[in-house]
Amino acid sequence: QVQLVESGGGLVQPGGSLRLSCAGPRIAFSIYTMGWYRQAPGKQRELVATITRDANTNYVDSVKGRFTISRDNAKKTVNLQMNSLKPEDTGVYYCNARNFVENYWGQGTQVTVSS
Repeated sequence: QVQLVESGGGLVQPGGSLRLSCAGPRIAFSIYTMGWYRQAPGKQRELVATITRDANTNYVDSVKGRFTISRDNAKKTVNLQMNSLKPEDTGVYYCNARNFVENYWGQGTQVTVSS
């Protein structure tokens, strides 16, 4: 069964914005640390941002000041607002939910930043 479903990817010009959303209706959402990862062609998957159950956030240096992660436990969603996008932000973005015993991934959504 699919535990996480992403949406919101697409093609955007450099400097533009996108908002990614991830829904986890089948999991006890509030107890998980939620995160967004990305994988560019030919590269390993990397952490973009995480948000704990207490709403503490962490970002990779390359997106600090441009991306914002947020969560809504009542709606069981986590969002990634991406501003001032750059071509190097291109990749497949994956939603992740983890705790000490479980680790779930979404299917990924493509983000392409190109003129």
